[in-house]
Amino acid sequence: MTTWKRTCIAISLCAMGATLFAAPDDRKLPVLPTDNLPAAIDLAHVPRGLAEPPSPPADNPLTPLSVALGRKLFFDSILSADHSVSCASCHQPEHGFATPDRRAIGIGGRRGPRNAPTLFNRTYGTSMFWDGRVETLEEQALEPIENGFEFAFSVDGVIERLRSDPEYVRAFETAFPGESSVTRMNLGRALASFQRTLLLGDTPVDRFHGGEFAALSDDARQGLWIFESRGGCWRCHSGSNFSDEKFHNTGVAYRSDDPDMGQFMATGIAEHENRFKTPTLRGLTMTAPYMHDGSFATLGEIVKFYNEGGTRNAPGLDERVKPLGLTDVQVGYLVAFLEALSPADESGETAAEESQPEGD
Repeated sequence: MTTWKRTCIAISLCAMGATLFAAPDDRKLPVLPTDNLPAAIDLAHVPRGLAEPPSPPADNPLTPLSVALGRKLFFDSILSADHSVSCASCHQPEHGFATPDRRAIGIGGRRGPRNAPTLFNRTYGTSMFWDGRVETLEEQALEPIENGFEFAFSVDGVIERLRSDPEYVRAFETAFPGESSVTRMNLGRALASFQRTLLLGDTPVDRFHGGEFAALSDDARQGLWIFESRGGCWRCHSGSNFSDEKFHNTGVAYRSDDPDMGQFMATGIAEHENRFKTPTLRGLTMTAPYMHDGSFATLGEIVKFYNEGGTRNAPGLDERVKPLGLTDVQVGYLVAFLEALSPADESGETAAEESQPEGD
């Protein structure tokens, strides 16, 4: 296994069955997924359609040993206060490294205020979390540990546990030789290193752009044209990861009975109220529900929302969000294009096409 392609295809095809076996919001406690990922990760491979990833920080080069350590930590509940939660609990591999729950479920069944987004392609991120409150993956990796809704522990407590585990001590010493071994900094470095390997590309859209014109269905081609023209979707969902990594107020927060102030929570700047970071459009068939609050269950709901101009009475609504006037058929075309930004199986079908429930 030299790329994540086959993994992503397998993830796609089991997403509906593996994690949506019951209504996710009926679940009371977090899950602890096991590591069923391929044994080997090619650190040099970049899937088709993605730009060359930015270089990791000079003090945290990507190495097989640091990635292996980060991967082990990612699936280990040792990071949480009562050993009931791991990083994979909210970023489930079989669900596109996202959560099937509207709001992430942490220790003791506590529900966080937001949906846990995918970790795919976060190496391209210029800021982390929906509100952009930290700038690096190293910082992001440690925050859930001390979040009361998530791991409800402390980084110092995790370090103490790791230092008492001979296997982890050896792993840290080999991954970060010549340093103080098991430290807060190296914990963040290891987790960030693993997350930098989670790349998702080589979708039907990428193959179409590469000259394989049969890779896209007629409907998806029509959707691509709408995406790049009348829909104006590219204005925010730009670049190879289909995200400008900026913050926009689309009125989603204003729909809620308990509005989330978004970027304002991180900056305190009034103009930033109700703004959220643009998510990637890659892997959407794996990562429902959508938006920062998980309030949209299907891609069709999202497209219809934007077709109607978002929440028109929302204060500070982004000027890019306007009614599109698409017909129901054209909405379907755009959905087909969005589905084609997820991996396809060997027959060329996306996970949504394979797993679409009757009547949806």
